[in-house]
Amino acid sequence: MATSGKTPYQILGEEGIRRLVDAFYDLMDTLPEARDIRRMHAEDLGPMRQKLTEYLIGWMGGPPVYWQKYGTVCLTEPHAPFAIGPEERDQWLLCMHRALEQIGASEELVEMLREPLFRIADAVRNRECSSRFKGDPNVIASG
Repeated sequence: MATSGKTPYQILGEEGIRRLVDAFYDLMDTLPEARDIRRMHAEDLGPMRQKLTEYLIGWMGGPPVYWQKYGTVCLTEPHAPFAIGPEERDQWLLCMHRALEQIGASEELVEMLREPLFRIADAVRNRECSSRFKGDPNVIASG
């Protein structure tokens, strides 16, 4: 199906975005390669599934649900308490790209989202490098 000229929201719809987010968090919850970003989340991923769904609905061209509910779409502030470097960014992208595969997104949609998803993931990055020690309590300094 040709999707040229359509927004990702028009292609996926709210139900497709919800499926994408569910696949994303299911992958984050199970992929060993995503363990670092999984540790940044509460045990119950339900609230985050809802927030990311609301955010992506607006970001992908649908109604501004997240903005209407929270009054802002700033992503850097809520992520500021977490050490997010290139590895964590790439773990997030891995889960998102695999989630797109899992829901059967067309190659055209994947290409349409590739760079914008990278920009979002990189925008919340707040460290130049990822922590080598990942919270080891026996390490008091790293250089």
